Amino acid sequence: MSGIDPLKIACLVVAQAFISGCGEDGLVSSALEQATDNQVFVKGGEFVLGDIGKPDGSPYVTLTDYSRPAVKIRIDSYSISRYETTWGEMAVYYEELNRHHLYEEEFTLKKYLLVSDDPLSPNYYRKPARVPNYGEAEGYCAWLAERTGLPFALPTEAQWEYAARSRGREVPYATDTGDVERDPYLRRPKEYVDPSIPPSGNALMHSSLKFERRPVGSYPPNPLGLYDMTGNVAEWTQDWFQEDYYRYAPYDNPRGPDSPSGEGLPSKTVRDWGGRGDWFGGGGTVFARGGRSVDFAGMGFRCVINHPEPIN
Repeated sequence: MSGIDPLKIACLVVAQAFISGCGEDGLVSSALEQATDNQVFVKGGEFVLGDIGKPDGSPYVTLTDYSRPAVKIRIDSYSISRYETTWGEMAVYYEELNRHHLYEEEFTLKKYLLVSDDPLSPNYYRKPARVPNYGEAEGYCAWLAERTGLPFALPTEAQWEYAARSRGREVPYATDTGDVERDPYLRRPKEYVDPSIPPSGNALMHSSLKFERRPVGSYPPNPLGLYDMTGNVAEWTQDWFQEDYYRYAPYDNPRGPDSPSGEGLPSKTVRDWGGRGDWFGGGGTVFARGGRSVDFAGMGFRCVINHPEPIN
């Protein structure tokens, strides 16, 4: 895959023990280096955040109005990972912090902690991690920040959309063409899903009921060089979710509400609902947004580096 060093990747594969010859220090160093190397610089600027509407004036997202009104904002330059965080990368994080034991007794969560070097496994180390809660996504980016000294963090939803739209282009999908050609991979009944079938189309946007996904980078990137910002897995952002936030979003670097709103468990904003299989009514477009409680399982994520100059 483009930009991937096979020797580094070999050191990221963790099963029940470390790969011979890599060792713990080598695994961590390789993971930190890879996370930094995978960052793509995004020059900041002004753009219209939210559902800008189709050429005929109708909205892309019709099932909710959370993405309206569209609002003009400006964001600073930053870098963002070209790939969603993988099982292999999360495995290094869990090993480094000795966190596996926290979930050993939770049978339903074991699938979030296993990692495999078998390309046919749903936990293949190059497939996107689907973490058991928001804290694991936030914690991974914070761990990268602590270990590298770089300002890693989860993206704000404004950063996420700006990058998905290749610096604010008026496109509904974060694909190579701006349109979507859905891979039929997960349409078939579960027992007939075959991971050996090569990818087709330019995005995986089917079935929130199936745990299986494609390895990161399986489809062409958007013009900015970012993969899977439409489809594969939905992604956490750092913003607290508020349905009508765009009505109050500040012009400079909006970061969501200062605190969670509403009753029940606090919710964070999730983007790329196509990664959950929610592509009806504009749900698969880059404009769709929604909230999920911080203990919600099965989402993916990618990290940013909040630095005004290129890191690489």
